[in-house]
This record gives sequence, structure tokens and C-alpha cells, in this order.
Amino acid sequence: MNRLVAPFFCSWVTMFSCAHHHGTNGHSAHERFDDAEKWAKKFEDPERDAWQKPDQVIAALDLWPQAKVADIGAATGYFPVRIAKVVTQGTVYGVDIEPTMTDYLAARAKRENLPQLVAVLGEPENPKIPEPVDVVVVVDTYHHIENRTGYFRQLTRLLKPGGQVAIIDFKPDSPMGPEKKLDAAVITNEMEAAGYRLAKSHDFLPQQYFMVFTPKR
Repeated sequence: MNRLVAPFFCSWVTMFSCAHHHGTNGHSAHERFDDAEKWAKKFEDPERDAWQKPDQVIAALDLWPQAKVADIGAATGYFPVRIAKVVTQGTVYGVDIEPTMTDYLAARAKRENLPQLVAVLGEPENPKIPEPVDVVVVVDTYHHIENRTGYFRQLTRLLKPGGQVAIIDFKPDSPMGPEKKLDAAVITNEMEAAGYRLAKSHDFLPQQYFMVFTPKR
């Protein structure tokens, strides 16, 4: 059975800890997520926009109004909410394995009148996306998946023909993110072993690489 090393959002905790403390301690944070409102202040910090460039990321995904999208590692909705404002006639599944996060995201979708945004409580070995989607987005979560080859091989059945998996994670030389970061070449090799090919790569993010994969089928 495929397991994650830690909950999806340990990566987010580490990212913001390093971002605000300049990465000086090099330790991973292991904190609970009982207070989603507290974490939202970190995850949704407007200062993040400067280096995360969410508008450019979403534009690069080339989405359309009727698309079906899944964000694995959705947290409090930084990307899913923005994507839902583009995918106005489709569906955006915000997947998280923390119930407090999915509860928060569901409430946020209702509060912001985004019925196309659906919070999904996944499992470490199964995102539990309820239907095949056009695009899967994985932001700062990939490095926490233990058996990544098996996990993403299984994910191919949840992609529509022509579907894509977009992976954004921290560059090895970034002062942000976890202590141990994966080189882009490692991800490319693992995704190829899982049955994907690298379709395109974007280089506009200062701290992260941004790669898009498609199944080889």
C-alpha cells in the first residue's frame, strides 16, 4: 500500500516557516492542523503572490470554463479558489487528507459562492477524486509522497484522454521549502517510470520548478 511520509501539508508548514525565517534552521515543522483559520493566515498570505505567481501559473495551465481539475494538496484553497474562478462551468476538486482543511475549504467555497469547487477528503494512498479529470495540480506536495511511482501510476486512471499532471515544487537551491528537496530530474525520471512523459516545463517561478506531464498511453 502506498503511504505518504507525512500529511500533504507538512510541506506548506515548512515552506512558510522557512520563508519567514529565511531558512536558517533547516528543520521540518510537524504541527497539527486543528485550527484551519490560523493556517489560512499563512497559506493565503498576500506576500506569497510575489513568488508563487498564481495568475501566471493558472494561465500556463491553459484551462477552459468546462474543465475538470483536481488539486492534490489543496489546504485552505490558495489555488483551488483561483482555479474555480476560471473553471466556472466545470468542477474543481480540492483534495486534502486533513478533515479540518476540507471542512474549511467547503465552507470557503460556499462563502465565496463557488459551487463548482468541491472539497474532497482523500487518503494518503488514494486522492479519492470522484471522476476522471482533465488536469491534476500538485503544488509543493510531490516530495511527501513515499511511493511516488506507484501513486502516480494509479493516478493515470483518473485522467481523461489528453489529461495532464502539473507538478510545482521547490528547487534544490531555494531558501524556501523542506530541508530535503528533489531535483527536477528526479521527478522527471520517477514520472517516466510511472508511465508519463514530460510535455512542457515553465521557468517563470523564482523558487520552484513547474513541469507538466502527460500519460504515455
